[in-house]
Amino acid sequence: MPFLDPVAIARLGSLPIRARVIVEGALSGLHRARLHGSSVEFAEHKEYSPGDEIRRIDWKAYGKLDRYYVKQYEQESQLTVYLVLDGSGSMEFAGGGLRKLDYAGTLLAAIAYLVIQQQDKVGLRVFGDRAVDVLVPPRGKTSHLHDLLAVIDQVMAGGGRGDEGPADALERVAELARKRRALIVLASDLFDPDDRTLTTLRQLRAQRHDVVCLQVLDPHERTLPYEGLTLFEALESDHRLLANPAAIRKEYLERMDAFIARCASECADGGVDYHLVSTEVPIEAALLDILTMRARQRVHGGGGDHAGAVPVDHAEDGP
Repeated sequence: MPFLDPVAIARLGSLPIRARVIVEGALSGLHRARLHGSSVEFAEHKEYSPGDEIRRIDWKAYGKLDRYYVKQYEQESQLTVYLVLDGSGSMEFAGGGLRKLDYAGTLLAAIAYLVIQQQDKVGLRVFGDRAVDVLVPPRGKTSHLHDLLAVIDQVMAGGGRGDEGPADALERVAELARKRRALIVLASDLFDPDDRTLTTLRQLRAQRHDVVCLQVLDPHERTLPYEGLTLFEALESDHRLLANPAAIRKEYLERMDAFIARCASECADGGVDYHLVSTEVPIEAALLDILTMRARQRVHGGGGDHAGAVPVDHAEDGP
């Protein structure tokens, strides 16, 4: 079944319904990859290694793949996931499709749905407007999921505002998670006026948290497809620029490519799991790519101390 485009997903109804459809679509893709002999593993499995209990080997998986996998349904500890959503003014941008804010919010809603399905705990931190403090403490009940998604829905309905960068929000999450390692997922365009975000992400990773950075960009931001004299208006200030896109396109694209490359490079150097996400890509496909990459990192021993597929194994403790 082909994935739905982001605009079609946005028309499906309530956010819980959209989150469920996205998760089901992504997991369906993960199952298809598994049936075709891909190296992708589900979250509830890992490849057998000496020391694992033989009684937990999944013999059905062995029959299909001729490799030993160990079931991991029972976990000794519960994973805590903090979702960090960028609600700043720059996330209001939409180049003809879905706003970055709507895309990022819906993607995080799907991850929250997935986490609750795993019987883990999920919380939410929204930033953007320094005058508004939006924090949903992590809990693991189904009723909590509806409360968390309601907050995301309200943020998307209110629209992006303010110019607060992600760093302060991430530091607040670090304070909340200081006694126990957590999975921290940031969805942002990374347009940071203070240029502190990448450093903060690396610091979180140095504190042994599992850190995922989803850089959400609109395709128009990456191509500047406009023609003729155009008025460009900043979304986080009163700045305006009247320019001919053809005259500035080359330099703009060079700076944008360099910005994206720096984000990817600094995250990689710091052990942060980085994903560049375009708002034109179906959200189920974006989620599937994230799960697949993390599963492959797990197989090859990368991606942090406890990287996994859906979305991680449990821990023991702007241009």
